[in-house]
Amino acid sequence: MARPELLEQIYTIVDQIPAGRVTTYGRIATMTEGATPRMVGSAMRHLPDGHQLPWHRVIASSLKLADHGGAARQHQKLRDEGVAFDAKGRVPAHLVWPD
Repeated sequence: MARPELLEQIYTIVDQIPAGRVTTYGRIATMTEGATPRMVGSAMRHLPDGHQLPWHRVIASSLKLADHGGAARQHQKLRDEGVAFDAKGRVPAHLVWPD
């Protein structure tokens, strides 16, 4: 698990992702002071109960949803925000935040 200060950075960034947009584990990692994409993924998996972070807006660099137990819920939450997926299950690149 990432150091507390890295977790705070990761969660602060995730909290800024606008509705209807996505970003990747790697992009979040580059915005921190030392996190890796795997650390970002781990931080998303270990969110505390009752959090309000838009975890569903963080996806793999392939622009597909990661294969995890919450993938169906994540897909639905993104669709509810107006995110469309192509025939291969990818999010269009123009929806990746930040621009």
